[in-house]
Amino acid sequence: MTANVRVTRRATFAAAHVLCRSEWSDERNREAFGEDVNEHGHSYVVEVTVGGTVDPDTGMVVNLSHVDDVLRREFISAVDHRHLNRDVDFLQGVLPTAENIALAAFRRLQPAFKPARLLKVRVVESENNAAEVTAD
Repeated sequence: MTANVRVTRRATFAAAHVLCRSEWSDERNREAFGEDVNEHGHSYVVEVTVGGTVDPDTGMVVNLSHVDDVLRREFISAVDHRHLNRDVDFLQGVLPTAENIALAAFRRLQPAFKPARLLKVRVVESENNAAEVTAD
C-alpha cells in the first residue's frame, strides 16, 4: 500500500501594511477595514504543508532543508521587513489581507516543491487571525 504523507514547516516574517482602497471614501474604508486603514505591522507566521510518498531511500517526502530554502528564496526574502502595499512586486495592486497574502504565497511556492506537492499555505497574522489556501 502506498500512502501519502504530509509534512508541515513554518517560518516567520515581519511586515507592514495598510488595508485601504484608494477609490473608496474614508468612511467606507473604515466600515470595511476598521483600524486597519492605518499603517501597521504584524509578526506573521507562514506554514507550508507538502505531501507525497515517502522515498524509500531517504525516508522523507521532501528534505526539510529544501522546504526551508524554497520558502525563504521564493517568499520570505520578498516580504520580510517590507511594506506589503509598496515593496512587494507580486502584491502590487492586491489588498494585502491575510487571505491574499496566503494566496500569493501559495501561487509562488507551488511550482517549487516537485516531486512533492504543495497542499496548504497558512498565514497567521495575529493570535486571532489566520488564513489558509489549500490545493484543489
